[in-house]
Amino acid sequence: MASNIPPSLPSSNSISRPSSPANDPSAKGTIVCVFCGSSPGTSPAHLAAARSLAHALHSNSISLVYGGGTVGIMGELARTLVSLSGPDSVHGIIPEALIKFEQEGREGKTDAKDMIDEAIFGRTTVVADMHTRKRLMAKKVMEGGPGSGFVALSGGFGTLEELMEMVTWNQLGIHGCGIVVFNVDGYYDGLITWIRTAVSSGFISGGNAGILVEALSAEECVKCLQEYIVSEDRMKLDWSQN
Repeated sequence: MASNIPPSLPSSNSISRPSSPANDPSAKGTIVCVFCGSSPGTSPAHLAAARSLAHALHSNSISLVYGGGTVGIMGELARTLVSLSGPDSVHGIIPEALIKFEQEGREGKTDAKDMIDEAIFGRTTVVADMHTRKRLMAKKVMEGGPGSGFVALSGGFGTLEELMEMVTWNQLGIHGCGIVVFNVDGYYDGLITWIRTAVSSGFISGGNAGILVEALSAEECVKCLQEYIVSEDRMKLDWSQN
């Protein structure tokens, strides 16, 4: 249980569950974008969390969009979900420069589009740059069905940058999708403390602190997205012309 949730970040137990939509064969499927590292980390808990999240996505018939990597936490997450739900459940989006860097030294493949095995890692879209990658991942989630949103597993600078951009977009009213940090072994404790400090210092409103939700298990990640409540403190901006 998320007993150590700070006051500024709601747990899944502190928010009410919305009514479920009626069963509709034409309804959009749930899509979750996961931000995470291309390294495995020094603790086996990080890869274990990736496998656990893949199982939770599979159990709830949720599709994954992610950064397209085949190593580290990225690779573990995609590979596990494909093994459970099949290649159609995973869509990786990766810049060509990164795919070439990741596959450097591997023989046999010269075309970036052919370097990632779809049977192991799912479908891959190769894009020109980081901005296109993030825009397409966000678009997939925003077009998804109920419970779609963003989850951050452990990672480095890139993971944090992607996470905070989606938080900012939510605050600006660009999207209203849930955003969850899967806090494995206290990895995101520092981020949560910073949010509390930003609230007490007057830089983030108490309501907007809840844009980002902490989860302590894979099952709680899914539940937090399903029960996500949009902050009333968000900016009421019109982005329809952009």
